[in-house]
Amino acid sequence: MTATTERLRMTGIVKRFPGTVALDGVELSVRPGEVHCLLGENGAGKSTLMKILAGSYRPDEGTILLDGQPYAPATPHAGLAAGIAVIYQELDLLPDLTVAQNLLLGRAPRLGPFVRRGQRAKLARAALDRVGATFPVTARVGDLPIAAQQLTAIAKALTADARVIVMDEPSATLGESELLAVFEVIRSLTAEGRSVIFISHRMDEVMEIGDRATVLRDGRAVGVHDLASTGPDELVAAMIGEAGELVGATDRPAPKGEPLLRVERAHVPGLLDVRDLDVRPGEVVGLAGLGGAGRTTLLRALFGDLKAQVDARLDGRPLKVTSPAAAVRAGLALVPESRKEQGLMLGLSVSRNAAVGALGRPPWLLPGRTGRRLTAPALADLGVKASGPGQLVGQLSGGNQQKVVLAKWITRGGIRVLLLDEPTRGLDVGAKADLYRQVRHLADQGVAVLLASSELNELTANADRIEVLYEGRNVAHFDPRVSPENVIAHTVITGAAP
Repeated sequence: MTATTERLRMTGIVKRFPGTVALDGVELSVRPGEVHCLLGENGAGKSTLMKILAGSYRPDEGTILLDGQPYAPATPHAGLAAGIAVIYQELDLLPDLTVAQNLLLGRAPRLGPFVRRGQRAKLARAALDRVGATFPVTARVGDLPIAAQQLTAIAKALTADARVIVMDEPSATLGESELLAVFEVIRSLTAEGRSVIFISHRMDEVMEIGDRATVLRDGRAVGVHDLASTGPDELVAAMIGEAGELVGATDRPAPKGEPLLRVERAHVPGLLDVRDLDVRPGEVVGLAGLGGAGRTTLLRALFGDLKAQVDARLDGRPLKVTSPAAAVRAGLALVPESRKEQGLMLGLSVSRNAAVGALGRPPWLLPGRTGRRLTAPALADLGVKASGPGQLVGQLSGGNQQKVVLAKWITRGGIRVLLLDEPTRGLDVGAKADLYRQVRHLADQGVAVLLASSELNELTANADRIEVLYEGRNVAHFDPRVSPENVIAHTVITGAAP
């Protein structure tokens, strides 16, 4: 097999859902030993195309060849058996099973009817070591942080003898060291002749790891690019149909005055000890830090979502938040990192999800017409792409689901402090711009914003001030208007300001 022989060819792929055409004659060609990036805005059709490849969906039209042979998997199990392994952005792990059980589910070594647990643990450990994971194979997956679950999903793909490995936003929850380990894994896989389809919205990752890229827009393939001779701006222009900077630095003057939120101390033994953190009305304060630095723990503590000692004041008065309900009554709103588990009711419509906070009733009792009327402005401002307000939110792309979570709080109103935990995880460049425009609009109305993100360039572009967390403590703060990004990055990694 030569370097130019096709490992995978998808031709004329069409997929229709009620009220929409998700894919309209898509073409995709992937070579052996290649990292082929699949790019496009949220809703462009990337995930649908990969679900067809995996066997989760059946195409309405089109053909697939795998190493020159017809390929038409009826189920994901059939796809895996044929050599297609998919690591989805929304992980398909079983939370109640151990890491080892997840990695070798259905493929564990056996002696007669009995699982050889020692051999299974050895194989699982080898797969985890390959992706740089240090947590035990006996850990229950549901107890692991999201970054560790992501590494588990990648390791699971390595235990299968896959010819094509699809990675859908693999770096969305990973820290820098974890991402470097994943890139080494990708390079070793392609060196063995395996093909990797890499989906990411981070242009720096695409340019570093990719060989070629296919760009999807509105359910169609609009171009194939050799990444050695293509710049990020050209790729972005192909994705959105126009050139231009999507997330620029704020030109608002830095807010002044007394703090709206003052955190004297937020403490969780062994995890968090943040002191003297202020946020003024209209101020966007970014929380930077490596994975495990305490950003999520801090936001959950302020929102009353975990047991913590929180000494804080809101507008000069003591803030007593004993539960999320108490936080909402006080004017706090949280957009959580895990939207599917904590932010949405996937079996209900877009409008019911976005209206539930505003109407204060169980979502199944919400009047449809009232919900649509209340939520329409926020959904439109955020650019939510759906076939209509009645579409199930679980059918939306991940980025559009995240927009619905924010729309829920905007529709409710009365927000005084907005807590954002990785709000752009899985969002394309255009969707990120929509979200940050809305965040700035809320800040312009006097809302205090705490923005936790692993995307330092987004923090420097959108935050008025950046607080660096390291091992649970806030160790430095910067004005991104005057501090170079490399100085902030140095502090994020080392925990010490130069």
